[in-house]
Amino acid sequence: MTVTAAPASAAVTRPLPSTITLPSGFQPEGIAIGGKPYAYFGSRVDGDIYRADLRTGEGAVFSEGPGTASLGLKIDDGRLFVAGGAGGDARIIDLRTGRVLRSYRLQPAGSNTFINDVIVTDEAAWFTDSRNLVLFKVPFGRHGSLPETATAVPLTGDIELLTGNNANGISETPDGRGLIIVQSNTGFLFRVSPSGVTSRIDVGETLLTNGDGLWLRGRSLYVVRNRLNQIAEITLNRSGTAGTLASVTTDPAFDVPTTIAEYRQRFYLPNARFTTPPTPETTYDAVSVPIP
Repeated sequence: MTVTAAPASAAVTRPLPSTITLPSGFQPEGIAIGGKPYAYFGSRVDGDIYRADLRTGEGAVFSEGPGTASLGLKIDDGRLFVAGGAGGDARIIDLRTGRVLRSYRLQPAGSNTFINDVIVTDEAAWFTDSRNLVLFKVPFGRHGSLPETATAVPLTGDIELLTGNNANGISETPDGRGLIIVQSNTGFLFRVSPSGVTSRIDVGETLLTNGDGLWLRGRSLYVVRNRLNQIAEITLNRSGTAGTLASVTTDPAFDVPTTIAEYRQRFYLPNARFTTPPTPETTYDAVSVPIP
């Protein structure tokens, strides 16, 4: 983050808008925020990426989409990683220019697929497919270079493929040695080894049905439960094999939020409004709440 020399204290304490207005008809799903005060949103309509200034709420389309959806987003090393939904693809965008650095065909076009979310680790980007028991790995080369192709990693172990959305949001474990996915239709959390072996995480009687985006903060895993208009906080052990429900956050401004990002001690969530029939005139926004 760039720090300016002039009234820094005023810049730090100035309140940020609690609501970010998005274009009518945009149909947002994913959000990503890096070290700078800009939020990036993906459109389910055509895959456009909209960038909003968190200090003013103003924004514009930053990168035009391919005509298919942009869902889960993550920022790493000046790049935006984008999950392509039913398009079966993923792409990586240069945050300086909006140019697509590389696209990956993860599943055949027109197949039963839903590339839903992405997490970036030190070694790779990992994408979920909510229709199939597989993760897709984009391993990094030297200095974070991107490979020619992605690698399919089948999911084995405890998880079972069921009707509806299966693996959705994805995160690292607190110790960084594995991954965590939420299965939306069952409400189960799973720890995933690098080879794809899944083990159900013991969270007692807690179910996270409609679990969507995940956000890990220390040992706290925040799970957005979209149609329930909730953020559930799960306190995990370091390995991510067990946890307990620590808090549930709701807000009157939630209107089916899908996923989550953090800036200045606040969470930002796009309202996907799944229960509102979408039209070109339907209004959309993102809202922020204090981190519990």
